[in-house]
Amino acid sequence: MLAPMTKTLLVTGATSGFGRATVERFVAGGWRAVACGRRADRLDELVRAHGEANVCPCVFDVRDEAAMRAAIHALPAPFDALDLLVNNAGLALGTAPAQRADLAQWKQMIDTNVTALVTLTHTLLPRLVARRGAIVNVSSIAATYPYPGGNVYGGTKAFVSQLSLGLRSDLHGTGVRVTSIEPGLAETEFTLVRTGGDRGASDSLYAGAHPMTGADIAESIWWVANLPPHLNVNRLELMPVSQSFAGFQIHRQPGDPA
Repeated sequence: MLAPMTKTLLVTGATSGFGRATVERFVAGGWRAVACGRRADRLDELVRAHGEANVCPCVFDVRDEAAMRAAIHALPAPFDALDLLVNNAGLALGTAPAQRADLAQWKQMIDTNVTALVTLTHTLLPRLVARRGAIVNVSSIAATYPYPGGNVYGGTKAFVSQLSLGLRSDLHGTGVRVTSIEPGLAETEFTLVRTGGDRGASDSLYAGAHPMTGADIAESIWWVANLPPHLNVNRLELMPVSQSFAGFQIHRQPGDPA
């Protein structure tokens, strides 16, 4: 009896958080991983930990289309035969309300969370169709539930969720599966990035909340990717038990009765 073929996934944002945990989970499960990110030293750590036969580092900033295309074109065999794309790279910047937000931060979120994601996806679609592969897009509960200061970040994640549904529709009949993973509160470097490195703000957010971890999300991606090929999870929303839906806001003018 022939042994099952080793599958290969490509993960963006693989230097930390969900991305790194996803590489580790899939390699532990017998897959090969193309680990993409800006920080070469962290990608090298993954290679040292799991071996050159299992992890191929791919160093580029997802916003740099030329660098991305060059890196994808240079993938060596067998890493160039992709069965799964995990669009994980993304970020939130700032917590200010829209009227006080930094436009440059808005544009960076759009460039990273939207433009880079669609560019990479478009680039890899022929390979994924040829292999009857799968796409997992990491969105957020912010795609569905607004909160003060979420503005453009939530808008970009709503785009990711809707694009996932659109891809499913367009890829009908190809065998390619598409899933939007939509996590809530999870302890990663996310808040450090959002607040410009404010460790106190990050620690305060997660303190006592028993948030999800990168490993939790990686396990969910693993489950989705390894379902029988005739099953598709359209969207998967995840929250820690400590988190639930926010209440509506009501603004009252001073002196108005409560």
